[in-house]
Amino acid sequence: MNLEGEFVSPPRPPIVTKILLWAIVIAIVAGAFVLAAFALWLALMILPIALGAAVIAWGLFRFQVWRAGKSLSGQRDLWRP
Repeated sequence: MNLEGEFVSPPRPPIVTKILLWAIVIAIVAGAFVLAAFALWLALMILPIALGAAVIAWGLFRFQVWRAGKSLSGQRDLWRP
């Protein structure tokens, strides 16, 4: 407020400040995009390894079940009347 009682409008920021602000916003958005793309790439690289490990684990589990069933073939209990 000035001496006459009128409100003074704040000075406008220079154009360089606006350009810098938009450059920072664009850099943050681009960085987020790069980070998301890297996370997707990493997940797609690990996926075949995880699927292979799951198949091997399933095969070993089935082998153990087969071996356990083979050793219990002559025994009778609650689960094999």
